[in-house]
Amino acid sequence: MTGVTEIRNGRVVTSSGVVEGGRVVIGGDRIVRVDRGAARDTRGSAGDARGSTTVDADGRVVMPGIVDLHGDDIEHHRAPRAGASVDARTALTAADRANLLNGVTTKFHAVAFEESPADGRTLETAEEVAVEIGREGYTLGDNRLHARCELADASADAVEGVVDRVGIDLLSVMHHAPGDGQYDDEAFERHYVEDRNWPAESVDDVIETRRSLDRSDRDDRIRRIADLARRADVPLASHDDESARDVERMAAHGTDISEYPLTREAARRATDLGLATVMGAPNLVRGGSLWDNLGARAAVDDGLVDVLCADYHPQSLLAAPFVDTGEPLSTRVNRVTRNPAAAAGLDDRGRIAEGARADLIVVDPNGTPTVDRVFVAGAEALRADRTATADRRAPPAGS
Repeated sequence: MTGVTEIRNGRVVTSSGVVEGGRVVIGGDRIVRVDRGAARDTRGSAGDARGSTTVDADGRVVMPGIVDLHGDDIEHHRAPRAGASVDARTALTAADRANLLNGVTTKFHAVAFEESPADGRTLETAEEVAVEIGREGYTLGDNRLHARCELADASADAVEGVVDRVGIDLLSVMHHAPGDGQYDDEAFERHYVEDRNWPAESVDDVIETRRSLDRSDRDDRIRRIADLARRADVPLASHDDESARDVERMAAHGTDISEYPLTREAARRATDLGLATVMGAPNLVRGGSLWDNLGARAAVDDGLVDVLCADYHPQSLLAAPFVDTGEPLSTRVNRVTRNPAAAAGLDDRGRIAEGARADLIVVDPNGTPTVDRVFVAGAEALRADRTATADRRAPPAGS
């Protein structure tokens, strides 16, 4: 074999367990072998192959690359300060590198299609970022578009344009309005004025617009967005469901994913209906919801969480598998790798197994978990290890 990479001496996390002192062999863009790495066999090792590379994981965790279904951190790269913004390419490049440093090899950038100019969210800027994600060819990771449609705005028109131009990868329905979902009137105003630095008069305008949308209008707009998801052949997600009835209503429109259920009742109903239930990794790592909604740890204990996502903080997504929930490490890793890949219909990744796409990360879990190596489709995309990791090139034959 040529161009083979062998990762040795790792705690290799598979979908069903951990292989101590394990070995993963990469050939091309695929995983070609997973074993304990102790004994040689007739197929040999990467060290015997011309042009091969051997990486000594030195007891660190070797796990699949993280798949993030919902991370809006690109918005912070797009507008790092109120009133200051950068172009979409610069934002995507920065977000790509930042996510790789946190082990995210497949990123669904959650781009909000809504009119909130006070904090930089407009349909026009959403389209710019979406088109850049759809046509880019320069990033190191696999960057995809999660289009978030705010029902009160003309989001469906904008998303339809993006579908026609470059396509989308995931679509979700959201409706952030006072008295609906996680915000009562006071919390809604406080969130937008204090957390997102909106002028009070802008919040008043948004409240009036979003409250003007009655149930019939909402259902019509949801139907249109659901039709867009079917047309684009992508999963459809609901957002911030508060009750079992909310979950059922969205499931009737064909949702596949329930994001951030606000209550145990909603999460339970989503699970019962077979939806993939997604919660934020920061909720788990921090130990609770910022808005006193359902805690991720309580939901995990009840068996109600399939997937964890970055939300606004990729570092928490890397840290989440190392939060001790009393479960095996493989179960915790699956929530950020195999399960989100399956929910998105990406059956080629999210697991360490022969034939799977070679998206792999080497993680030092001690203290704050950090990523030392990242492989995307078999190619080394990032190396941040400052220790003397044994990395050697096999000598040419006959040397």
